[in-house]
Amino acid sequence: MRKEKPNIVFIICDDLCPGDLSCYGNPHLDTPNLDSLFADSARLSRYRSGPLCSPARASIMTGKYHYRTRVVDTYCGRSMMDPGQTTLAHLLAEQGYATGIFGKWHLGDCYPMRPQDMGFSETLWHLAGGISQPGDWPGNRYFDPVLMHNGKPERFEGYCADIFTDHAIDFIRRHAHEPFFAYVATNTPHSPFEVDGRWTEGVRGDELPEKFRLIYGMIANIDWNVGRILDALHESGVEENTIVIFTSDHGPCTSARVDGRSRYNCNLRGIKGQLYEGGVRVPHFWRWPGVIPGGVDLDYPANPIDVLPTLMAAAGGRTPADVDGLNLLPLLRGDCEPEDMPKRMIFMQWHRGDAPVKYRNCAVICGNLKWYSVSETEPPELYDLAKDPYETTNLAGKAPAEAEMPREAYERWYDEVSSTFGEETYRPPWIVVGSPASPHTLLTRQDWRMHGEDGWTDDHYGHWELEVLEGRYEVRLTASEKWSGGKACISFGGRRWELPFDPASGRFADRGVALPGGRGPFEAWIECEGERRSVRYVDLLRQDI
Repeated sequence: MRKEKPNIVFIICDDLCPGDLSCYGNPHLDTPNLDSLFADSARLSRYRSGPLCSPARASIMTGKYHYRTRVVDTYCGRSMMDPGQTTLAHLLAEQGYATGIFGKWHLGDCYPMRPQDMGFSETLWHLAGGISQPGDWPGNRYFDPVLMHNGKPERFEGYCADIFTDHAIDFIRRHAHEPFFAYVATNTPHSPFEVDGRWTEGVRGDELPEKFRLIYGMIANIDWNVGRILDALHESGVEENTIVIFTSDHGPCTSARVDGRSRYNCNLRGIKGQLYEGGVRVPHFWRWPGVIPGGVDLDYPANPIDVLPTLMAAAGGRTPADVDGLNLLPLLRGDCEPEDMPKRMIFMQWHRGDAPVKYRNCAVICGNLKWYSVSETEPPELYDLAKDPYETTNLAGKAPAEAEMPREAYERWYDEVSSTFGEETYRPPWIVVGSPASPHTLLTRQDWRMHGEDGWTDDHYGHWELEVLEGRYEVRLTASEKWSGGKACISFGGRRWELPFDPASGRFADRGVALPGGRGPFEAWIECEGERRSVRYVDLLRQDI
């Protein structure tokens, strides 16, 4: 291996599946840049990601199963990663790397869980799980969005994926003479399906639903931006010593279905959130010229937990002892064959809720076998993926012994990961308010805890779990327009305050609220028409530091 530390460009898309690329047979569009990267890369053909956005990203960042990081879901306070985690960005920074994130974070919007708190020195990212979601800035769309840029909100001109790529390229050029880690996380092709019409011009298929046409246009834009990044590496003279990884967080979303018809995904069964192959098998390419042989498919089970130990081996840095993943670099370099690698099991689970439920939507990969449980009350499923990659024949009834072994392994794994933080393993981290490192906190529905059923619309209501540093605060509430005629209140630490309406800002505001220190639930609401209504945003700005 080369002596100098390799640069790292990690590109991860949102909701992109293998069938979206022409190198995997998509009949509706061409992806020439990704096809070229495919041809030059080693492909982990049995890499399974997800099962959803935040879980995949938590595992990439930590090398651990997401249940060990407090990340259990994608919203309602369940996607905030424990701030005590050592991340890939932390570890690479220790090795002298410049670290930059460009795009989607989705592991905590507030201090101390923001990307700049978790090892990234340069940050350009959107709030919540996606632009235009209820946890994002009001009115944000994919064009001309407000983004968080090095700790401050800033409006940018252009298309979101192009903006992220522009800044990633600038980062690469500025750090071409030192090792760098560019984490480029597009929020596309996730909904809403917005893209400039020029990107849909090359999409083929007269009977193709318009939604699919837009999705493929977004993928054509991704392909173009990947090409721009590859060109920037070449022009900066760092192409030969840069590891480029391209992947996705999970398969296609349910919203990508039209009249029961799904977009092309190589005939794989399932969609995002399910643990069938269509929901978890994603493209996963590694290119490192002269080190990783290109044009090969590596038939070995892999998972996001493997990214951190593999990259740290390439960078010559330390890998924490508590990671769950494996170093795949010997396999990628061709030093060994897949059958020479350790025999392993990969565990996956996800469902809505504040904590996991044993046997609910979980799977175990064991060699060529996949054991899948939908719930404790339904019989498990078992598939031989080598013979049946489309999961058409359930073998559980015919091979009960083969189904029992992964079930027992799953139980041990579930009990172990569920005890990571003792009784508080699935309790969300505290949002810290009033720290000198972050005197301003924006609370959104992304990170609230629910009172009643899940959700983040005006019909739902929640609170935030805060650790408040005692001090004087300016507090501003943003209500939905239909509730703006009510009375606004907040409560914390056993006290309640009423906030007057500020005509100048159109918000409820009080510039002198003395909040007590401590931990506990913080509530903010509008009393309107005899009911308690949720607010959209809470701004807390400490004034006495």
